[in-house]
Amino acid sequence: MQRFNEMNHLVHTEMRRKPVPSRPLRVSMACVVFMMLAFVSTGFAGDVAVLRNGFSIRHDHREVIGNVTRLYLGADNSGYVEVQNAEIDHFEKDLAPPQSPAAPKLNELVGSASHRYHLDPDLVNSVIRAESGFNPKAVSRKGAKGLMQLEPQTAAELGVADAFDPAANVEGGTRYLNDLLVRYNFDLIKALAAYNAGPGRVEQYHGVPPFQETQAYVARIVTDFNRKKLAERKTAQVRKVSGRKPVAARASEVTQ
Repeated sequence: MQRFNEMNHLVHTEMRRKPVPSRPLRVSMACVVFMMLAFVSTGFAGDVAVLRNGFSIRHDHREVIGNVTRLYLGADNSGYVEVQNAEIDHFEKDLAPPQSPAAPKLNELVGSASHRYHLDPDLVNSVIRAESGFNPKAVSRKGAKGLMQLEPQTAAELGVADAFDPAANVEGGTRYLNDLLVRYNFDLIKALAAYNAGPGRVEQYHGVPPFQETQAYVARIVTDFNRKKLAERKTAQVRKVSGRKPVAARASEVTQ
């Protein structure tokens, strides 16, 4: 719990840059529990559970326990989602090619769009990881396309003529994420849920809809983003400490 609280604090302090003041992250207790369970490795999953409602859940492996199937989000079994067996239509292999977010061109696109809409590029990268696994040609069962999985209607509203164009897709997706954050008063959880399930569903349920796919999606992004912020802070602390070491080293060399 202490570890999660520390990471949860990072979300609202690191999500946006200086132009927008940080705001507290509002998370329902159910979502908190879910995200604690989902704190796992963010490597791209190997299978997809396709639900009868059309949603899908990427996972590493699974286990049938009575009338539910436990979908493990990582190889270490620490995070999982339980789905009623009757809700699962079938399973598929995740054929999306594993790609690195470190590609210079993509970094430039994300950095430029994030700067334009005052978002943290790590947040945008976390959304891209969850949406497409950094595959610019990804297409969902519902017809969402590209890196940030823009649905045809959303792409048209954003002025994105070619959703497979990485630059246009990242620009449109980042703008849409920013619009959702503004709409929900910078409540990241609601904005992410709306990005996945649509604003109508978020407003219908007054928060994250009770869909396993959406809950897993939100948890995966928050976990990935928080991990990046923790890593940044640890690196900064190490650099701060190591910055004083050369003086001590020179003193020890003199005494020797």
